[in-house]
Amino acid sequence: MPDDLPLETDRPTPRTTGTGGPAAGGGGTAGAAASPAATGSAAGDGVDPSPDTAELAWLSAGELAARLTAGTLRTSELVATLERRVAAVDRGGPELRAVLAWAPDTGEVAERLDAERARGVLRSPLHGLPVLVKDNLDTAGLASTAGSLALADRPPERDAPAVARLREAGLVVVGKANLSEWANMRGRCSISGWSAVGGQTRNPHALDRSPGGSSSGSGAAVAAGLVPFAVGTETDGSILCPAAVCGVVGIKPTVGLVSRAGVVPISASQDTVGPLARSVADAAALLTVLAGVDPADPATAAAEGHVDADYARHAEDPSLEGVRLGVVRSGFGYSPKTDAVVEGALERLRGAGAVLVELAAIPGAKAATGDDELTVLLYEFKAGLEAYLRDRGAPAPQSLEELIAFNESHRDAELALFGQELLEAAAATTGLGAEEYLVARESAQRRARGGLEAALGGAHLDALVLPTMGPAWLIDPVNGNAVSGAGYSAAAVAGTPGISVPVGAVDGLPVGICFLGAAWSEATLVRIAAGAERVAQVDVRPAWRTASTRA
Repeated sequence: MPDDLPLETDRPTPRTTGTGGPAAGGGGTAGAAASPAATGSAAGDGVDPSPDTAELAWLSAGELAARLTAGTLRTSELVATLERRVAAVDRGGPELRAVLAWAPDTGEVAERLDAERARGVLRSPLHGLPVLVKDNLDTAGLASTAGSLALADRPPERDAPAVARLREAGLVVVGKANLSEWANMRGRCSISGWSAVGGQTRNPHALDRSPGGSSSGSGAAVAAGLVPFAVGTETDGSILCPAAVCGVVGIKPTVGLVSRAGVVPISASQDTVGPLARSVADAAALLTVLAGVDPADPATAAAEGHVDADYARHAEDPSLEGVRLGVVRSGFGYSPKTDAVVEGALERLRGAGAVLVELAAIPGAKAATGDDELTVLLYEFKAGLEAYLRDRGAPAPQSLEELIAFNESHRDAELALFGQELLEAAAATTGLGAEEYLVARESAQRRARGGLEAALGGAHLDALVLPTMGPAWLIDPVNGNAVSGAGYSAAAVAGTPGISVPVGAVDGLPVGICFLGAAWSEATLVRIAAGAERVAQVDVRPAWRTASTRA
């Protein structure tokens, strides 16, 4: 994919801005969309902006579940505390703008789940825990806008199956997370973390830095202690990127492991839904809830027999002894400091018993993630999005042409910062029977899948390892951002899984490494990532700096 075309991945260099938009918690227009970058007002560098909520905010999902089980904490108390934290940190103070909307029924749902617990009814080990959901997953009665004003006036009438699974497991869907509008599939200069509905999400580690995209709010909210975990989506990097730059764990599952029905689509070949959390165990526990076959998404038929009953168990007492990891050297070189952090992490992996095998590159990866990938995404985006819009119904636009016209008629709010060239390019495609599309899809997937299979199989490896990407870039409306690369795109095109884990920092900005594996190898990757997490011993809590120490 050309470096000037920011799709779901944040490898390219879109222009960014620290502009406003409505306060988190509801719709509205981006009235301040064209204002200069701003950093908000933190409580003070190194000081948690909401100290009265910090105790519960930084407990893991496992620790929160243990308190709920012991009766020393109620779901209603937890949800009320986090709602106060969102008011103080997301809407006030640093103004992270990670939470696009807070569900009005959270208190009622929490009381009901507390009552169920009192009767001995537990729907899952995560019963009573809060979760935030990216705003491109249909959630009955909540925004579900993909960040666009075009969808703001018609909330979906039913939950996406992935959201329904959360509720069935007894989680409290507390709200919707902001995102890069249309998951970065609108314009060539798309802004990571910005949407017309939610404004600009900021990185809690340094408010002048990007949270990554397109699951920007999901990553930033978890990193800021607003929720213990969140749901994101990925086509090419949109879980792993914000996980890396926000200093949290992200799991990008195999395409088909989690239903994409009711999710605003980009690519039937590459879209997936997955968790972000502050630990591998928490992310794996949420993946257990999300994973499963769904007749509404034909891609999940391939998951039959591959769904683990408890991914979190693989994070318990993980051993790296004898684990064979391929170190992909073509994924290094972001900066000497970033490489030094990653080399230190690799040494700790080796010290824990892992066998590191040097690889120059993933064969064919560069070609697979170039023009052919872009062609596939444009064709599949039109087909998938127009089907979604028709199902969503009026007054939402019913076609790409109507969406493009909507943006033009709301130019001040929607197009003041960047255009819609990708929407226009997708609208010009001629259907999934086109030879151009079929040739590009076959070429991209053959190269990506074949390259990963060759890399993993050639040296009998359990996984590949490389830097997820460099540290978060400045939000800069003048010069744009300077994203130097990412390591996950071959797995995105192949539809295979990956996990990003924080392993250190450069000047206070998180650095992560990603583990890439064969299809359906999530359990293996969880075990390896948990082992890496254990030896890294990284404190993922932000320092709450107004600005990064180095521009």
